Formats: sequence, structure tokens, C-alpha cells
Amino acid sequence: MVAIRFIVPGNVRHGSGGNTYNAKLARGLTALGASVEMRAVDGDWPVGRPADRRRLAGAFDGATTVIADGLVAWGAPAEIAEATRRSVRVWILSHMGLPEHHELESQALKAATGVICTSSFAAADLAERHPEEGSGKVVVARPGTEHVAVAHGSDPLRIVCVAALLPNKEQLLLVEALGRLRALPWTAAFVGSDDADPAYAAKVRAAVVRSGLEHRITVTGELSGPALEEQWRAADLSVLVSRSESFGMVVVESLAHAVPALVRDGTGAVEALGGSGAGKAIAIGDDPEPLVQALDGWLRDAALRRKWRTAALRARDGLPGWDSTASIVLDACAVPL
Repeated sequence: MVAIRFIVPGNVRHGSGGNTYNAKLARGLTALGASVEMRAVDGDWPVGRPADRRRLAGAFDGATTVIADGLVAWGAPAEIAEATRRSVRVWILSHMGLPEHHELESQALKAATGVICTSSFAAADLAERHPEEGSGKVVVARPGTEHVAVAHGSDPLRIVCVAALLPNKEQLLLVEALGRLRALPWTAAFVGSDDADPAYAAKVRAAVVRSGLEHRITVTGELSGPALEEQWRAADLSVLVSRSESFGMVVVESLAHAVPALVRDGTGAVEALGGSGAGKAIAIGDDPEPLVQALDGWLRDAALRRKWRTAALRARDGLPGWDSTASIVLDACAVPL
């Protein structure tokens, strides 16, 4: 049996994609027979203060194999190097890199046993920044999906944006785009934590009211379980226009419900959508007009909606489960050094 200590950041408490991936990976590893110990390490991550990094160093003590979330690990190369010197196998689980601290990222990559990236997009991005250090060290383990009910949709058509209310997720841009489409019938739901950045969440809520859309756009806050499933079942289209995404796990969640998706071109969400034909990747800058045009076309064109829906139903059947993700990670962790 492989014993894995799974170190995660203690300072991210909302239902982020990273937190969801970590929890489902841990369950998948356990189902495959691994012994998984979750260990949350508080700190001002991703770089942390000296005291934070000392706590991280302590979390390595007594372990043989560690998976450390990159939010904690990328900024602590010295602690990783010391752990590996003591024969602790340290795998960095990289939901996103640390490009703004290039040297720390480079040193952590050198020190780690290996890196698990959650998408080929993220792996390529890392390799481009560190072509020598990353050679042969990176494993790709894309998020899985769970078996869920097919969405039934709504009348009028319902658009969902499932993401924490954060500047990177660009909900303000989506509000502006929807405001230009008020003449068409639709409703929308913004589903995600408003605690991660309360100031931005307040701006989103204010923009909805200022646009006169408070009866058409519902800002639900963070949902899980049946309440989240209810939102998915009512959806006809999901939108994820984040400025950056290493993968965009919500896109495969959308496809699992047979809900097509609009994503931002140039991000990892394009990989999540893949060649399914169940939606579109849009080149978007600061102007929402390309998003307006894409939404307008979908709202007006019933044939396009049927085409994307059919493609989403087809894509749904080919999505891998979390057992596949866990198997890739477990195989990597079990390979002898």
C-alpha cells in the first residue's frame, strides 16, 4: 500500500477548482487502495512568510511520499529540497504555476521528485518557462467527472457561470455583455463564492443592479450538493471567460451535464472543451463585444443550440472519471526512484 501525505493550503477556504480537485483526487486514491492523510498548512501562500515555510517543513516530517499543492509548494524550494534530501518523495500538484516568482518556481521544480499538472496546457506552460528543469519530471492528470443527470434546461434559456466571484473570472465582463442583450429572453445565474474577494463580489452585485438586471441575473453565492445540481439541471449554456485558467474544471462538469460551454480562447479552458464541438472558444480582450456576439448568436439560432447540445450529449459519454485521474497519480507516486 502506498502511503501518501497530501498537503493543501489552509488559507483557501472557498470551493475553488483546486480544492475540489484535491478532495476528489484524495477520494480516488483511497478507492484505489492508497492510504491518504490530508494535511492543511496555514500561511500567506503562495510564497508565505518564514514561519509559514517552517510549518510546511514540519508537514514533511515522517512522510515517505508527499503530494503538495503547488499553491503551498512553489514558493518553498528550500523546504522541498531538504525533504527530498531526507528521501521524502515530494510531488508538486500544480493547479497553476508561480510565473511571477520565476526563480522560486525553477528551484522548486529542480528540488521536487516530480510535478503533477492538471492539464496539458499547464504542463506546456511550465515547460516553456523551464525547458531544462522540467524535462521528464511532469505528469499530466486531468480532472475527472462524476456521473450526473443530464440538464433539462429552462424557458427562457438559462445561462450559468459557475466560478468564485473573483477579478480573474471576469463576471463584470459577463454582466456588461448580458446587459447588451436585454432585448432577448434569457435568465442567468452566477454560482460561486462571494467570500474569496468580497470587494469584487460587491462590484458584481452592484453592476447587476446598475444594469437593471437584478430580476434576470441571480447571484447565488457558493452552492454544493443538490443546490448546485439544481442549477446545472436548469442550465442551457455555461460561460467561463476567465483571463487565465490552467484547465477550467467547470467546463467538463458542464459537459457531464450535457450543457455546452463558451470559454475564453488562449486559456486551459479550451483544452477542457476539447474538440467536442459543444460550444466555442472566443478571443476576448477588454471589450465584451465578442462575447456579446457569441451569446447573441446562440440565443437567436435554434439550430446552433441543437448542434451544441447534441455535441455535449455525445461528449458526455466519453469523459473520464476520477478513477482515471487517481490511477495516473498513483502510478507516478509508486514508480521506484
